[in-house]
Amino acid sequence: MNFNKHYAQEGQHAPFGASKSSWIRYDDDKLVTTYKSLKAAERGTRLHAFAAEAISLGITLKDNNRTINRYVNDAIGFRMKPEVVLFYSPHFFGTADAISFTRKTLRISDYKSGKSGHVEQLEIYAALFCLEYKVKPADITIILKLYKEDQVETEEPEPEIITSIMDKIKRFDSILNKIDEEEI
Repeated sequence: MNFNKHYAQEGQHAPFGASKSSWIRYDDDKLVTTYKSLKAAERGTRLHAFAAEAISLGITLKDNNRTINRYVNDAIGFRMKPEVVLFYSPHFFGTADAISFTRKTLRISDYKSGKSGHVEQLEIYAALFCLEYKVKPADITIILKLYKEDQVETEEPEPEIITSIMDKIKRFDSILNKIDEEEI
């Protein structure tokens, strides 16, 4: 038999396909809720890409209280770089939405298009930065900003918080490396 070709779908997964079979137990309300959540995540991905492009090009947005506008304008004002990967190991890395390190001040900003998001995520980015670039948290100022729901949450974590996360990353990475070695 010659099967139909669906080139656009090759390598893709349908939001309600066979590999995500739990949807067969959904009622109509759960289907709608799940679909709206998926669409919101897709919109968030597009907004992140838009913000990164605006920051890269230095295009400021209208000065108002909207989350994305404040995030983009602040990132440009502080000469931050968008979408920077911070790498410690294959087990522990992440992409900071916007980051800068000048005059012993580390700034990390995170944009959330939805309701979820915690400053703890930014603390992990700070720990990854310090591990990758061999910077002691006690030797720098760290300013973390979380932009969500037209609010900006700012934290200047104590060095001990970042150091404890760094220690946990190192310890957990060591454990995971041993597991990887055993599987060979």
